[in-house]
Amino acid sequence: MLQRLRATLPLSLSIAVLAAVWVDVSLNFTFHWATAGDLGNGLALPGNLQLIAPAAFVSWATFFAAGADGSAMRKAIASSLSGCVGAFALMAMGPKVAGLPDFWGLAVVVGVIATIVVLASAAGEWYFVPGVFGAFASTVFWWIATGLDGWAPGGGGAANTLKALGDPTTAGAGAFGGVLSTPILWVAISTFASLLCGCLLGLMSVKLAGVLGSVIGPKEQ
Repeated sequence: MLQRLRATLPLSLSIAVLAAVWVDVSLNFTFHWATAGDLGNGLALPGNLQLIAPAAFVSWATFFAAGADGSAMRKAIASSLSGCVGAFALMAMGPKVAGLPDFWGLAVVVGVIATIVVLASAAGEWYFVPGVFGAFASTVFWWIATGLDGWAPGGGGAANTLKALGDPTTAGAGAFGGVLSTPILWVAISTFASLLCGCLLGLMSVKLAGVLGSVIGPKEQ
């Protein structure tokens, strides 16, 4: 038991360090660095490009689920792109089928996209369906959190400014009273950028674990 714990310690430590760094960097990027104005509460109005802390953990997990090697990196990147494209299709087409307050239009389009996602697995081993679903879910989650732009009229806000945020008719329907209201294109771009960071974090965690393993890993008897 102790031997097994010691064997997993390098990877555990590398993931812990990188996860802490990622959460700090991503939240600071969104609420302090790439921003559009001071909210007056110590935080700033996020710009349209946001780093989504939870999304990176999804692609990070995809990297490990796919084998945690060079091939896994390619699968994680490809599935991240495919999932984001599928989610963008949902955000663009779903509201045209049925908008607020009906959800059946979104449900129908999700069903069609899910069918295509699974059928596309015939393209080859590089196409990793679990990763595609993870990326799709991450993008849709952020779309919901940022106001369901398109489905909810003006859900993404009329403009990414403090003036627009101060007017209920232009603030958008995103979280924190419209602070996170985001147009669908930027939802997809932000999610994909965050997923790519997760792929990179996966690769970095393996490399760092190798370095730590040479120092604290189990010794040959």
